[in-house]
Amino acid sequence: MFEATWESLKQYQCPQWFRDAKFGIWAHWGPQSVPMAGDWYARNMYVQGHPQYEHHCRTYGHPSRVGYKDVVGLWQGEYWDPARLIDLYRRAGARYFVSMGVHHDNFDLWNSTHQEWNSTRVGPLRDIVGDWARAARAAGLRFGVSEHLERAYCWFNTNKGADATGPYAGMPYDGSDSEFVALYTDNQGPESPWYPVDPGASWLAHWRARITDLIDRHEPDFLYTDGGVPFGQAGLDVVAHHYNRSIERSGSLDAVQTFRDPGRHRGPIGEPADGIGTLDVERGVIERTSDQPWQTCTCLGGWFYDSRQPYKTPDVVIHLLADVVSKNGCLLLSVPQRPDGTLDEETEWTVREIGSWMAVNGEAIYGTRPWGRFGEGPTAFAASTHGEREERAFSGGDFRFTAKGDAVYAIAMGRPKGGRWLIRSLAGETVQLASILGTEHTDWQDTPAGLWVEAPAALPCDHAWVIKVIGVRTK
Repeated sequence: MFEATWESLKQYQCPQWFRDAKFGIWAHWGPQSVPMAGDWYARNMYVQGHPQYEHHCRTYGHPSRVGYKDVVGLWQGEYWDPARLIDLYRRAGARYFVSMGVHHDNFDLWNSTHQEWNSTRVGPLRDIVGDWARAARAAGLRFGVSEHLERAYCWFNTNKGADATGPYAGMPYDGSDSEFVALYTDNQGPESPWYPVDPGASWLAHWRARITDLIDRHEPDFLYTDGGVPFGQAGLDVVAHHYNRSIERSGSLDAVQTFRDPGRHRGPIGEPADGIGTLDVERGVIERTSDQPWQTCTCLGGWFYDSRQPYKTPDVVIHLLADVVSKNGCLLLSVPQRPDGTLDEETEWTVREIGSWMAVNGEAIYGTRPWGRFGEGPTAFAASTHGEREERAFSGGDFRFTAKGDAVYAIAMGRPKGGRWLIRSLAGETVQLASILGTEHTDWQDTPAGLWVEAPAALPCDHAWVIKVIGVRTK
């Protein structure tokens, strides 16, 4: 069992299931989906001049009269079918699924003991986390939750402001109404979007109680914290509790907790995890292979449903997956849901395309480990937070490598030039066999320049192609 100290928690070892899973899907879904106008809506609808403020005024009314409490009431999820969506994600190749538990908007998506503003009492009148958990576990997926609550105390404090100009100048927004303090918090201080530096003992105790309640009620295999370790000892208490509940259930630590690296962000978001959990890089990658498993989290479009946001193509998602896995990582992909709980046509098509690719090439993803080098070729994702937002045009000279057993997998990120690929990293290796996954026969030649592989007239899939090589040193 773990004690709630840095020294004890540094005994954390990432469980095998996560090292092997490689691909998860996330439902970043909640009341902020209602306006279909993107992320951070609950904050920005109270910022005069912001596009989301303008959208709110046009669509619902001025936030002095119609506030976020009213948006929450409009969230019904009336067509949400968690079993159907989980089956779709399982067929897309996901090995773990993550439900949002609570975002910065201070609204809990489970039957919360410590927050009356929750999805069983307002909005859908359902335990969102619980229904997701039952569907995911029934489908054989590991289940996780994400918590973003620690920033709410300052992040959401814009609700107590007022317009500086115009016909509503000086009229307080509805967050100043004491009737709704449980949703809007009692903070009369700063409006920082980042980690509250000195929130006071009561908020620390409240945060700890709510996240402990989430862990106890839904026993997640995976917990995502949106930042570093929050609130000193309170944060350590929650991490230790999460790990110890896992040990109580399974006899050994079988749970994962991810933390984002505070050093990668513009403002303070907690303390660096320093070995007590697993690193998460939001919308980005790392420069080289890591000795420890890690994760990148990203989304097809915006974090919350945004009708204006262009989506990543299947090419982009699959190339990102290959790059992350080659460096010993996992990809957690947020799939946008409309407020009614459904997926739009483009989202569903993209998820199915990923599944078609995984059905042919999953052997090169699941259960693999890094090879001696993660890849070759001229094209790379920027190694930083949010660096993967820029699309990359990968060529037939770009490869990412994984290894498993006696096989090395070269994932070709682009179509072959002149009908064949040249894998220069395999020069000097004694190749026994090379085959393109999804084909019956592959012509290849081992040369001093590298391994030449002939592409068939009809490639077995789209987006990227995997060449399985036997006889290479799995370094």
